[in-house]
Amino acid sequence: RMRETYGILLSELPQREVNDEGALQPVSTKTLSLYSFPTLDSLKGSTDEDFRQMGLGYRARYIVETRDLLLELGGHQYLLNLRSHPDTNHVQDQLCQFSGIGKKVADCVALFSLDQCSAIPVDVHVQHIATRDYDATLLDGAKSLTPTIYKRVGDLFRNRFGKYAGWAHSLLFVAELPSFREVLPDDMVLEMDEWKEKETAKKAAEKKIKNGTNSSS
Repeated sequence: RMRETYGILLSELPQREVNDEGALQPVSTKTLSLYSFPTLDSLKGSTDEDFRQMGLGYRARYIVETRDLLLELGGHQYLLNLRSHPDTNHVQDQLCQFSGIGKKVADCVALFSLDQCSAIPVDVHVQHIATRDYDATLLDGAKSLTPTIYKRVGDLFRNRFGKYAGWAHSLLFVAELPSFREVLPDDMVLEMDEWKEKETAKKAAEKKIKNGTNSSS
């Protein structure tokens, strides 16, 4: 709805579906309308309530605040300057100014939209990959993904893969998805499963010890 309201109509394509023979066929007279992504200028003047009416809920406020700050910082040119900036950490810091943006989302934007190829979006899954494959001490005593651990994980990828570490990270992340298991080497899948089993057993043992300590006290 946001594209339809604020974007530009690019094309209307006939909708198709796969028939029983596996071939594409038109669906009556229905068409699929394709719109451009809204520009910063097209969003000017829109209110929090306008976006809520589109079903964006609590994110409506983030859009308004992000639009206003981006205009204040220079708009499109500001983003182009970030794209060419040589320091990925600086780009991350700049993006974290915007409402609802933390380190991971900032690094996603930096990697996928701003040509910062060494940006590493880190979540628990990426932390587990780094622990399993590069540094077994990452999870030792860690109860959450702290800023220090976040940087350690990113540095592990950057030190190993250099300036394109972000894309190497993305391939490794995708390889963890169930839909890609069948294309991975059997020994790799076995190694992944064994590590997961060990981690599960380790957590169960730690939980048992913790529960025993609490009950005795």
